[in-house]
Amino acid sequence: MSVTITEDHPLTPDLSLLFDRHTADMHADTPPESIHMMDKGALAAPGIRFFVLRDAGQPLAMGAYKRIDDTHAEIKSMHVLTEARGRGLSKSMLEHLLALATQDGFQRLSLETGAQPAFIAARTLYARAGFVECGPFEGYREDPNSVFMTKRLA
Repeated sequence: MSVTITEDHPLTPDLSLLFDRHTADMHADTPPESIHMMDKGALAAPGIRFFVLRDAGQPLAMGAYKRIDDTHAEIKSMHVLTEARGRGLSKSMLEHLLALATQDGFQRLSLETGAQPAFIAARTLYARAGFVECGPFEGYREDPNSVFMTKRLA
């Protein structure tokens, strides 16, 4: 296994499957008004760092974080292809995002994820990494389909 995580551009052509699957997963179980994902064009904006995990050159996972202010950032678009799950790739991506957000000087990293059963694995991953539930942040509002989590960084 030759797994790498590198900063990439979200409009890179070989990432289409990742974005298509991420979009399909978000729309499969969540009402449209509760979907807060960013499309690939939005992820190309300033203030966002976007990363791709590849195995032998094949893109299997992605993750990003978006600057909220000088001390706070938000995880966006974490996704691992279904056929690559169960290998610890989500944990690897999350650890990478945490390390780089800390290196970039952020003191807190937050996220919004789904409240539905399909998101149990994601919520468990974040909780194991030290994220705790919190209230809405940065323009979000209470939503029965959302869980908000945050973590203080070292």
